[in-house]
Amino acid sequence: MRQILNYALLLFLSFYLNGCSSSESRKEKKLNNVTKISVMKTDFGKTGGRDVFLYTLTNKHGISVKITNYGGIITEILMPDKNGKSGNIVLGYDNLASYIANSPYFGAIVGRYANRIANGEFTLEGVKYRLARNNGNNALHGGIRGFDKVVWESVEYSDTSSAKLVLSYLSSDGEEGYPGNLKAEVTYSLNNHDELSIIIQATTDKATPVNICNHTYFNLNGADSDVLKHVLTIPADKFTEVNDQLIPTGRLPEVKGTPMDFSTPAPIGKGIEKVMGGYDHNYVLLKKAGEMSLAAVLFDPASGREVSIETTQPGVQFYSGNFLDGSIRGNYGKVYGKHYGLCLETQHFPDSPNQPSFPSAILRPGMKYCEKTTLKFSVIE
Repeated sequence: MRQILNYALLLFLSFYLNGCSSSESRKEKKLNNVTKISVMKTDFGKTGGRDVFLYTLTNKHGISVKITNYGGIITEILMPDKNGKSGNIVLGYDNLASYIANSPYFGAIVGRYANRIANGEFTLEGVKYRLARNNGNNALHGGIRGFDKVVWESVEYSDTSSAKLVLSYLSSDGEEGYPGNLKAEVTYSLNNHDELSIIIQATTDKATPVNICNHTYFNLNGADSDVLKHVLTIPADKFTEVNDQLIPTGRLPEVKGTPMDFSTPAPIGKGIEKVMGGYDHNYVLLKKAGEMSLAAVLFDPASGREVSIETTQPGVQFYSGNFLDGSIRGNYGKVYGKHYGLCLETQHFPDSPNQPSFPSAILRPGMKYCEKTTLKFSVIE
């Protein structure tokens, strides 16, 4: 056990050190200093004979992020509103059993391939691979037992500037139908600039599709109501058109003049009724490949809370919580009705292994998958 822990710590330090190669009327309010930066580890239960832990990362401004090594799930993010009242801005549960029994990927790390792969199959280097079909005829978020349903090895670390949690998992060759032994690492880091960074890295011994992302559901008003009055900005002029199974057609229509347009700030509810089924679409970000740039800004006028998201990924999937139906009671006993949460999943495009015109999501031996997403928390008066 000591050897395993030492190896995990060395691996974490290696990844940590190397890393990945408003208008004037809206005034940002500085958050109050209430505590030093820290990370705390507590028991969260067991599954499959494995211990599960809950880690609480807290910065000096009182922002705290709770993460479990089951599925790499962000279970809670607490931040003040414009009146200084702290509240939870994500959907989730306060116990492991609920995540195991019924969770629509709340806060989880999803993979080996986030989003959908058509017909649960793809061909790579002349070989056809068949995946688990867990979303109609299609594969979704890594399959029946994706990265969101496994216990990750975990090491916590903090210094004067940030609190960190590194998670590691070996996805074996053939797991859920995917080729290659994939070593995955996820590093969560909360700093004193009110930023939560998520660095995801992976290597493989055989060519394989890789698209790993975090699947947090946001509700900046604490899930006291739906998110339709939240104001969203996505710097994209195109999106990936999908069919009735939410599989890309290959076309990239312009968003201008349509309900899909969030290139300038707009309330989510403004055009949602004109989008069949609600938003569940990948946006093509205006950026160069691998460049760290803005993916989205989410603002709640009622609370004054704002989350700005930057990423190296080429796309962001905007999902407006269309399948939430009031059957789930989550943190603080709150009932999650339709549109009570939204996801902004930074990612490669859906079905990329079957879409040669999309940015490649194939990882090969000798390459390193390395993607970074940063959430910046602010309060606007």
